[in-house]
Amino acid sequence: MKRELIEPCPESPLEYRMLFYTLPGNAWRVDAMLPLLNEPAAWSDRCERRFRELPGLKSWQIDYWLTRGRALVDA
Repeated sequence: MKRELIEPCPESPLEYRMLFYTLPGNAWRVDAMLPLLNEPAAWSDRCERRFRELPGLKSWQIDYWLTRGRALVDA
């Protein structure tokens, strides 16, 4: 499944495009991700956890990322 969204950029005449691809029967993942991406608050550990649950990561994998993996990216 492919879903394309075109949104206006705030305070700009430009637009941006988001493309989402899922396997058949997994369109719900896109539906769940869109509100997360559009959340007005700053990205938090709660958002990060939900973002990583959507593709099916296990809780221990997410815990590892939150404690160790993110530090490698931020370094």
